[in-house]
Amino acid sequence: MKKISSSYLGNLRISSLHEKSGTIIETDAPVDNNGKGTRFSPTDLVATAYLNCMITIIGIYCDKNEIEFQDCKGDVEKIMTDNPRRISGLNFVLDLSMNNWNDQEKRRIENAAKNCPVAKSVSSEIKINIEFKY
Repeated sequence: MKKISSSYLGNLRISSLHEKSGTIIETDAPVDNNGKGTRFSPTDLVATAYLNCMITIIGIYCDKNEIEFQDCKGDVEKIMTDNPRRISGLNFVLDLSMNNWNDQEKRRIENAAKNCPVAKSVSSEIKINIEFKY
């Protein structure tokens, strides 16, 4: 059974349907790779998936451990390289300053985030930097 269906729209743009929710996202090739850069690129989605996965896992960890989770703001910088063209680095900043966690909770939450499913799925050749702000 399909979960996600994608169709080429032309001009390096793709439309993808998440069948369960009906949500549609479109991607576009970036300007530096023959596209218009008017949408997320596929590699932007990899970076976004990693960021969102860490935040989701923090929420799950906090729920399971009855830790209050107020908010998290996150940013990611994606670094590309050529030969072959690929993501060479991801620099994350997770702002968790609105949460009142003790040092032990912070360590456990950071560990959970660093071990999210996307983190375990990307190439070990990608240099990952994560800054947690409190």
